[in-house]
Amino acid sequence: MSTEIAVALSFSALLGYFIGSVNFAVIIARTQGVDIMQEGSKNPGATNVKRVLGNTLGNLVFAFDALKGATGTFVPFFILWIVDVNFVDPKLTFQDAFQNPNTSYMFVLGFIGTILGHCFSVFLKFKGGKGVASTIGGLLVIMPLPILVGAIIWLIVFQYTRYVSVASMALGLSLPISCWVLSEFYPERGYTFAHLSFAAAIAIFNIWTHRANISRLRKGTESRFGGTTK
Repeated sequence: MSTEIAVALSFSALLGYFIGSVNFAVIIARTQGVDIMQEGSKNPGATNVKRVLGNTLGNLVFAFDALKGATGTFVPFFILWIVDVNFVDPKLTFQDAFQNPNTSYMFVLGFIGTILGHCFSVFLKFKGGKGVASTIGGLLVIMPLPILVGAIIWLIVFQYTRYVSVASMALGLSLPISCWVLSEFYPERGYTFAHLSFAAAIAIFNIWTHRANISRLRKGTESRFGGTTK
């Protein structure tokens, strides 16, 4: 690996991390005089904002978090592509960038950095949300078809169970399955074993961030959406 590529990859991860560390649930709740980390489930995420401050602000947080995920995934590459400092071939098109090993890693590391920043924000003493909305936004850049399938599954599971946590875990688990189906039956879409492995890692991390929810589900104390947190 060349020094230029190593610097580019490090830049992608670090910039993604700092973008991800900006927590919109905390920011928007503070505009209403609320410390969201002390209210409801105390999780600085869109679902808790919905419970505490209503659907409008909760949906706004979700939208900003999804945009943050897409931004942290894409912007590091875009900056390097614009600056043209031997990190990215200036003749490389955005479509080609997703197939080029070096530049595709920039997207992946930007995404990973963003999710880690959201979950372990440097501005919140390394605390944060669960990263579902940011994951959706980032994966719309990297692997749009699996995340669109996952979003449909999220809606179905949520409507059936009314548990945001269960729907979010179902979305995560659907990602490697979708990548496997696409790689096996629709190879022309460009999904490979690397996509499957990456999606599986996301699914595992998603389950890990929901470990407290899983514990509450087992105890029967997890709140359905619209109820109170026990």
